[in-house]
Amino acid sequence: MKIAVLPGDGIGPEITKVALDVTIAVCKKYGHELNYEYGIVGADAIDKVGNPYPDETHELCMRSDAVLFGAIGHPRFDNDPTAKVRPEQGLLAMRKKLGLYANLRPVTTFESLVYKSPLRPDIVRGADFMCVRELTGGLYFGRPQGRSEDGNTAYDTCVYTREEVTRIVTLAYEYAMKRRKKLTIVDKANVLATSRLWREVSREIAPAYPEVETEYMFVDNAAMRLIQWPTSFDVLVTENMFGDILTDEASVITGSMGLLPSASIGTHTSVFEPIHGSWPEAAGQNIANPLATVLSAAMMLEYAFGLNEEAALIRKAVDASIDKNIRTQDIQVEGEKAYTTSQVGEWLVNFILSA
Repeated sequence: MKIAVLPGDGIGPEITKVALDVTIAVCKKYGHELNYEYGIVGADAIDKVGNPYPDETHELCMRSDAVLFGAIGHPRFDNDPTAKVRPEQGLLAMRKKLGLYANLRPVTTFESLVYKSPLRPDIVRGADFMCVRELTGGLYFGRPQGRSEDGNTAYDTCVYTREEVTRIVTLAYEYAMKRRKKLTIVDKANVLATSRLWREVSREIAPAYPEVETEYMFVDNAAMRLIQWPTSFDVLVTENMFGDILTDEASVITGSMGLLPSASIGTHTSVFEPIHGSWPEAAGQNIANPLATVLSAAMMLEYAFGLNEEAALIRKAVDASIDKNIRTQDIQVEGEKAYTTSQVGEWLVNFILSA
């Protein structure tokens, strides 16, 4: 087993260290040989070599079996609209070069944390669904893109091919078959030509999966339903920008973005990362919640290496830490002690080694 470790910016190094320590512990317990190598990405890479996704980092990813990724982003780029190079360009380049066409985001509520959700406990309790987001097409990659000569008009182009839609919808059906056999296909087919292609292709694929209940939903309706009735979803699939928005909306259902992992899979090496950002204001303070990154490592063991039992042990450790109030400040019970990032990591490692 060989993994590339890309800590990135902000809290990335702190949370990635915890996830790596947990991965090392579970591999030690089960007798697996684990090799890992660090690479630079994001603002960190811009500062060091002027490129947010250097060729050396790409080569490392390509020769690895999986990538454990932290987070990228820094305010000095966010606040400078004239910046020629941005950390986020590194993430887009990585997705494109590695062929990461699908982002998988499981959304699962923890019973002991339902009170942390902005929604009523009776609405979110039992929510358990998978968002499948197309990653390499749509507005984020469409051309032409730019500004008029006078700078007063800007334009982006949304482009999708039949092949791109077919592979992501087929993947979503495959995951629906492994779960509760329900698939929600989200588009805006009443307005957008690309969405009409999505719906057309989806209707062609659906008969191949007669066991799966298929529903089609406009994105605005889906956004409302995620808040009103999150337990009605099983697998949800949609295009890049809609998926970006809906998955962030879905993330707050659990009460903390620090709890949700993700996997980006495709034609080359898969990438496993938390869904939250780099939170640069908290960098170096040892207060960030590492659980989303730890759960991303569990997804890595499961999806990249087929180590289901090992992944289950990591999830068991995470559940136990929450139940026993070994929590960082973002999810700690009021009046209880808040644990640091590294303390949570040490507890998880000890749990795994003693299990």
